[in-house]
Amino acid sequence: MSKLHSVKLNRDLCVGCTTCIQRCPTEAIRVRNGKAQIAENRCIDCGECIRICPHHAKSAVMDTLEDLGGTAFNVALAAPSLYAQFGPPATRGMVLAALGLLGFDAVYEVAQGAEIVTASTVAYVQEALSQGRRPLISSACPAVVRLIQMRFPSLVENLVPFDSPMEVTADLARRQLAAKTGLPQDKIGVFFISPCPAKRTAVINPIARSSSGVNGVIAISDLYPLILAGLEKMDAKTALQEGEKLLAAGSTGVRWAYTGGEAIALHTERYLAVDGIHNVIEILEEVENERLHDVDFIEANACLGGCIGGPLTVANRFSAHARQRAFVSRASDEAKKGRSGAVAAAAVTLQPWAELPPPNPAMQLDEDIVQAMQKYEQLKQIAARLPGLNCGACGAPDCEALAEDIVRGEAAETDCIFKLKERIRTVAAVMSELGEEMNRYAPHREDEPHDRP
Repeated sequence: MSKLHSVKLNRDLCVGCTTCIQRCPTEAIRVRNGKAQIAENRCIDCGECIRICPHHAKSAVMDTLEDLGGTAFNVALAAPSLYAQFGPPATRGMVLAALGLLGFDAVYEVAQGAEIVTASTVAYVQEALSQGRRPLISSACPAVVRLIQMRFPSLVENLVPFDSPMEVTADLARRQLAAKTGLPQDKIGVFFISPCPAKRTAVINPIARSSSGVNGVIAISDLYPLILAGLEKMDAKTALQEGEKLLAAGSTGVRWAYTGGEAIALHTERYLAVDGIHNVIEILEEVENERLHDVDFIEANACLGGCIGGPLTVANRFSAHARQRAFVSRASDEAKKGRSGAVAAAAVTLQPWAELPPPNPAMQLDEDIVQAMQKYEQLKQIAARLPGLNCGACGAPDCEALAEDIVRGEAAETDCIFKLKERIRTVAAVMSELGEEMNRYAPHREDEPHDRP
C-alpha cells in the first residue's frame, strides 16, 4: 500500500469494468490483466474513483479512534462540513460536544482557521491585484493544488500561498493547548475529521511545508454513527450549554463548507466558484489559455457542492447545503446579538509559503525537451491510426491515452481490440494465401520420382 496516497484499490473486488478509468481526472488508472492499476505519480487523491466505482473496489485509507492512544492529550479538528451531516434538533455546539465524547480532550472548529485564512487572503488578494496579478486561485483544496502541479504547472504562481484551514487550526490548537496544559507540543495529538481522502494525503505528504501539524485524519463517515448515537443520548439542555462553549467561529468560517463560501468573504464581486474536479479542469484550461480576464479570484473545489459533497461524507449534498445555510444564518444572528464566540481572525497574520509547490512532471513524456517533442509527434501518429472510439476496452481511458502508453513502452497497438482484429484478419489472409500456394505446389511434389537406394 502506498505511503504517499490515501486512495487504495481492493483487487479482490475489482472486476476490471473500466468505470474508474473514464472518470479519473489525471488518467492515473489503467486496467491491466482484468484489474485496475493506480499510477502513484499521477494520483491526486480526489476520491472520484471512490465515488463512482460500482463495485466499491476503491476506498480511502484513513486513521481511526484507536490511533488516539499515542499521545497524552488529543484534540479533534471538526471540518465545517461535519455539522451539515446532522439535522435538527442538533446544533453546531451539540455536534461538537458529541464529538468530544469519543475520546478527545478538546475540540476545535476548523471554521476558526478558515476565518484566519480569509483575513490573510483578503489582504493578499488586494496587494496582488494592485500589481496586476490575476486571477488568484485558492489553495484550500489539496486535490486541486496537486492537479495544478501536474496538469497546469504554469498556474502554480497563481495559488494563494497560505496553508489550509486544517493546518492553521492545528497550529493554533497545538500552541494554545500546550500553554494551557503545560504539555510539550509533541505530546498533543491533533486529529482532523475529514470529508475526503485528499486531506489525509496532505498530512502524510504535505504541500509547501516540510511536515504537517496534524497527527491523523479520520473520515466523517466513520464517526457519523458514533456522533449520532451520542446526540441521541444527550440531555438537550446540558448538551446545548456545553456545546456553546466550544464555538469559536462565525458565519464566515462556517460558510466554507460549501461552494462559494470562501470567495464570498473576500469583498469582491469578481470571483468564480467552481466545484467538481472535471469542471475545475475546464476553468483552469481557460485560465491557462488566457481566456478569463474578468475574474480576480477562483475558488476551486474538487468535490461537487464543495466539502459537503466529499466522498467521505454521509448526507446528501443538497440537503447538507440547506442545513449548512441554516448554521451560517444562526452564526450570523449570534454575531449581531453580540453572543458570537468568533475569534478576531484579522489579528492573526499568516506567513506566505517559503516556496511554492513544485511542478509534478508525471505527465511529461521525457525530461529532455527534444526527446519529449519527438515522443509527442510519435504519440500523435499512433493516435491517428487508432479508431478514436475511446471505448476503454484497451484498459486506457481513450485512444490518445493508449497512444501515450505505447510511446512510454507500457502498451502495444494490439491492446486496442480493433487493431487486434485488424492484425488477426491480416494474419488470416496471409495464412490463406500461403495455404493456396502450398496446395498448388503439393501435386508437383507427388509426381516427382522418389530415388531409393
